[in-house]
Amino acid sequence: MSPARTLCFLVLGVLLSSALRADPGLFTAHTDIGAPKQAGTVAYDSATGTYTVGASGQNMWAKNDSFHYVWKQVDGDIALAADISFVGQSPEAHRKACLVIRQTLDSDSAYADAALHGDGLTSLQFRGAPGDVTREVQSSVPAPRRLQIARIGDTVYLSLAGADGVLHPSGCSVRLPFKGPFYIGLGVCAHNADAFETAVFSNVEIGAPPASVKAVRSSLETVTIASGDRRSVHHTNELIEAPNWTPDGHALYFNGGGRIYRLPLAGTATPELIDTGFAVKCNNDHGLSPDGSTLVISDQTKDGHSRIYTLPAAGGAPKEITPKAPSYWHGWSPDGQTLAYCAQRDGKFGIFTIPVAGGAEKRLTITDGLDDGPDYSPDGKWIYFNSDRTGRMQIWRMHADGSAMEQVTKDEYNNWFAHPSPDGKWLVLLSYAPDVSGHPADKDVMLRLMPVAGGEITVLVKLFGGQGTINVPSWSPDSLKLAYVRYQPVK
Repeated sequence: MSPARTLCFLVLGVLLSSALRADPGLFTAHTDIGAPKQAGTVAYDSATGTYTVGASGQNMWAKNDSFHYVWKQVDGDIALAADISFVGQSPEAHRKACLVIRQTLDSDSAYADAALHGDGLTSLQFRGAPGDVTREVQSSVPAPRRLQIARIGDTVYLSLAGADGVLHPSGCSVRLPFKGPFYIGLGVCAHNADAFETAVFSNVEIGAPPASVKAVRSSLETVTIASGDRRSVHHTNELIEAPNWTPDGHALYFNGGGRIYRLPLAGTATPELIDTGFAVKCNNDHGLSPDGSTLVISDQTKDGHSRIYTLPAAGGAPKEITPKAPSYWHGWSPDGQTLAYCAQRDGKFGIFTIPVAGGAEKRLTITDGLDDGPDYSPDGKWIYFNSDRTGRMQIWRMHADGSAMEQVTKDEYNNWFAHPSPDGKWLVLLSYAPDVSGHPADKDVMLRLMPVAGGEITVLVKLFGGQGTINVPSWSPDSLKLAYVRYQPVK
């Protein structure tokens, strides 16, 4: 090739490159967020509608982000979708290609993104306020072909598609209000300050969120206590409630539609229906024996009033334990011999215990209000419960025989369903706003964590939930995680 012809091709290449950079396609501009060591790049091919984005950047995490961002400013409800793939192999398992919503272009801005990692992990990452620590809700779907992030009102949703390219809700969402105009676009982060990674975004669409985004009614999630990171392990457009972790840590039990289900946690397993015989109106007060062999349920099939039954954990004929009704199970003694429950007798609710084998029940508390949600400490010495005897629902505890009663929480929230961790270090509780009476469903609530030995109560998860979120014990056996159900508003 002659020098003149070579020069011609070089000039053409430069002009073409400039044209690609000059045409932002659906977006307005691109910029480095934070201070990556290498400047990011973007090339838009109008013929194919693809964006090739290259970036350095240490991370999009913690309290500051460092990545390259292709963006436009928008307002209102909106959805952004794209097929995403990485270019080349990389040792960085957590290099990220993201669909990003940000309040500002500052490195510590509030944001949410649909993040595809180099190893296939897909999550909805978010920072609730400037300078906050980033959290995430991990999807159970690895390496999707297509991702969508949607903002509807105060909630951001993640939808995913497999090989067929059809988007479905992932079960991952977060309440995060963006104020006024905000930014939406494509982001790439190398996850290594000295590296440079490239991703291709194709079939990019920006538009109104489809109705299917909000199809998920219930998301069964786990949260890691140390980090606060969440994972959606199962989602459905039906109402499900009250997860229990099996003692071996391999599965979760929950109720839905009056039935009990078992969800294996390995892979992408589907829930298994437990045969509960005639008992087909089970509520959210159920659980497993300490050895995992027996399931206890609260069911109202007999006459519309809840009674407590036991049956084999794998399914079988229920055995009635409490002939009197209503009775709602909540706790199992660590030695496996005694059940603790809430019941109404003679017009008043209280905390009761009864032998697992059946027999006479023993009343431990009586009040003009409500005592509810009893659960044993792992050493069997204490029963924790919630009571409104002071005018506001708070957490109390007493010795297993009902003596030495003492108040545990004394704050402005209405606190319900305290569950001690298996290692005896933590107490998780469900907290409603001060003006909420009872424990209704579909409310903004918090799962809060407090040291059993005393100390500051911290917020573990803020969510839309309530009734059905953690009515019963839901700690993992190693005390490292908690299971709960988050809901989506029904409109």
